[in-house]
Amino acid sequence: MRKKVVAGNWKLNKTLKEVHDFAENFLSLAKAKELKQSDVMIFAPNIYLDKLKTLFNENAIIIGAQDVSEHEKGAYTGEVSAAMLSSIGITHCIIGHSERRKYHNETHDQLREKLIRLSENKITPVFCCGETLEERNNGNHFNVVRNQIMDSVLSLDKTVYSNIIIAYEPVWAIGTGVNASPEEAQEMHAFIRQLFTDEAGKDFAADLRILYGGSVSPENSAGLFEQNDIDGGLIGGASLKPEALHMILKNSLS
Repeated sequence: MRKKVVAGNWKLNKTLKEVHDFAENFLSLAKAKELKQSDVMIFAPNIYLDKLKTLFNENAIIIGAQDVSEHEKGAYTGEVSAAMLSSIGITHCIIGHSERRKYHNETHDQLREKLIRLSENKITPVFCCGETLEERNNGNHFNVVRNQIMDSVLSLDKTVYSNIIIAYEPVWAIGTGVNASPEEAQEMHAFIRQLFTDEAGKDFAADLRILYGGSVSPENSAGLFEQNDIDGGLIGGASLKPEALHMILKNSLS
């Protein structure tokens, strides 16, 4: 049985004091048993990664990066390499988020290189995919997601993506307060799992964890998580509030 994932993506948010307050408040809410039953992850700005590892210490919470450079090292001012992340004990990293694709013009070629760099450093990628509202309304959403996965992940040898997590995030639902219905999300998740079944094998696909992202909240998470192919959530705004994230964690256990 696939273990649920409750992953918070903090994006460009929180001061150092707010990071301390969040850790203190979340740990006062979350029981040790809850933290063992689901994988809880926090993807934070790079400057807080080491501090969060210290604050959460032995509390079974995974601290991850929001992005990584496609380069190993060199004259790339402002970039952070996979080796740098690994050197401070980071084991998970988001790549391909729609905001990176849109605002930084990330390409499939770049994402392939990022997958290779993460694999070389034994860091689990959380690979994001999803369509715009126009693409969904045009009935092109399955083709868009298929191309995003085929042109990046499944263009590589299976050894490179052997421990990958997929996050389906319809762009029209990110930060809008409008989420895909459980049925819409399940339909796409089943499509993604079948894609991996066809390309990587039935056993690989059966173990693959596929998360839903896009306005996940305490109110809608239970309905999403009970779907057969939804293995948790990549949570934006709600993950900034310890009470909301804890409620979503509890919903992942029911």
